[in-house]
Amino acid sequence: MNGSLPVMADATTSSITIDADPETVMAVIADFEAYPEWADQVKTVEILDKDGDRADRVRFSMDAGPIKDTYTLDYDWAANGRSVSWVLVKGQMQKAQTGSYTLESSGSAPTTVTYSLAVDLNIPMIGMLRRKAEKVIIDTALKGLKRRVEGRS
Repeated sequence: MNGSLPVMADATTSSITIDADPETVMAVIADFEAYPEWADQVKTVEILDKDGDRADRVRFSMDAGPIKDTYTLDYDWAANGRSVSWVLVKGQMQKAQTGSYTLESSGSAPTTVTYSLAVDLNIPMIGMLRRKAEKVIIDTALKGLKRRVEGRS
């Protein structure tokens, strides 16, 4: 993989500043088994394939109120350790998902984390409602990530 999976053109994006260095933030992002402890909608996680110390393929079970799904994502980790992107391999309710975390820092702390997400469901959904759902997912994930990282330091 080359560190640059495509992100859908109409992706929803949001950022948060975390009081930690990029390496600490990325370590929390890469620790998939701990997601159920801080990512509210994630119920179970199973790493299906690993290359070295990073997971390449992960199966998630999520419960986000009206949307419950079990899905598998393939991850592409940037060589510089400052971004990771993913694409849906298989889902029940989702027919497509692309996303990424990008970390920016002028040295150590703080780190600005930008989360981009585009989801396409197997059920019809008005674009405005889909983007609103993506925004809720992103904001919840970023706030959970911030609490998890800053609680560790």
